[in-house]
Amino acid sequence: MHESAPPLSAAPAQGILRRPYLLVTVGSCALVFLAAFESLAVTTVMPLVSRELDGASLYALAFAGPLATGVIGMVGAGNWSDRRGPLAPLYVSVAVFVLGLLIAGTSTAMEVLVAGRLVQGLGGGAMTVALYVVVARAYPPVLHPKIFAAFSAAWVIPSLVGPFAAGLVAQTVGWQWVFLGVVGLVIPALAMLVPSLRGVRSGAEDLPAPWAFGRLAWAALAALAVLSLNLSARIPAVGTLLAGAAVVVALLAVRPLVPPGTLLARRGLPSVILTRGLASAGFFGAEVYLPYLLVERYAFSPTFAGLTLTAGALSWAAASAVQGRLGARLTSPAAVRMGSVLVLSAILLALVTTAFGWPAAVAIAGWVLAGGGMGLMYPRLSVMTLALSTPDTEGFNSSAVSIADSLGGALALAATGIVFTSFTTTAASFAGVFALTALIAAAAVATAPRVGPEPRADSVPHGAG
Repeated sequence: MHESAPPLSAAPAQGILRRPYLLVTVGSCALVFLAAFESLAVTTVMPLVSRELDGASLYALAFAGPLATGVIGMVGAGNWSDRRGPLAPLYVSVAVFVLGLLIAGTSTAMEVLVAGRLVQGLGGGAMTVALYVVVARAYPPVLHPKIFAAFSAAWVIPSLVGPFAAGLVAQTVGWQWVFLGVVGLVIPALAMLVPSLRGVRSGAEDLPAPWAFGRLAWAALAALAVLSLNLSARIPAVGTLLAGAAVVVALLAVRPLVPPGTLLARRGLPSVILTRGLASAGFFGAEVYLPYLLVERYAFSPTFAGLTLTAGALSWAAASAVQGRLGARLTSPAAVRMGSVLVLSAILLALVTTAFGWPAAVAIAGWVLAGGGMGLMYPRLSVMTLALSTPDTEGFNSSAVSIADSLGGALALAATGIVFTSFTTTAASFAGVFALTALIAAAAVATAPRVGPEPRADSVPHGAG
């Protein structure tokens, strides 16, 4: 019987591409690859989708919505995995992800496409957490760095081909196949995982964790607030009031999901989490509008507009590799400060390009700087999160980083959506978006110097801190 099979992590630690880990590694990396590909592909084709479905007013919601519902998926899958193991959450999350792809890929109205994106985000967020728990249960600790490095590579590779391939698919067979085509690849990836996960610990032998209904309710409230913020511009009479209330509710809801003092930029771990959220908000809030700018203002095809994302992703990967090689020679706080300045500089270049009609090459070159800044920051913020955690807070703090990423990006996209539809000219709309994201990036620059640990005798040392 499968219940008596030893866990995979009990096997000799020979390598992630050797038995008994080979199928788990390939299947897991395939799911990560497809999630990354879909994210970049949708960013590339969404200007075309928006034009065809007359959905400019819902453009931002198509990106912010999945990030918001993803938070619910993260919290729910994490709690479910603690109680019953990661297998059931993984299978269900993949099914929900596929359902969202099918809804989006068969939609004939922007409202239906957005609904599919919401479902897709719910499944994608849950899938990410379930895969991380699979790693914890299936691999011995000595192999964790290798499998997470493989996950990182699975995110980088789509950046090389995803935007260009998505633009090509959209121009030849239709943007619908950017969604539907992924369905045909997700199912084989999951099928590869199913037989290889039979020996994974279910967690039933341990005392099950209680259902965290409180955290799930806060996550749902935060997601609802983000969705309300996106829709507030469509209610002229009380739109401004509703937008303000939605921001307040979202900030109140996120407080129990992150370390105390995060919203106040308390020095140490709270500022690490806040800086991560602000950096995500500034970067992704601007990035989704960059291909849109190139298509609308500079008459780029979706294929070549998508190459801008490829350039930024390549720069991200290169900077990440450089900071890894530098190690302790570059302190984590210094890397975060440098990265935040690069992201702000890139967004300012996009702003002046839009405002003064400069050549598109200026904004494109600037986005290489943005990718480099994120490549410097992101790994170091992850390292600092674990370094400033204790064994019993690693899970909560790691979850908080993911939530800061998602909610930061979702709130920024909701706000940029309101700004974009508030102006009467295309030039002013894009300028307003980049001005807002520049302010958010400036906030990240301001909090970056506070990411070092508290200067106390009993604080946890970290590098040069």
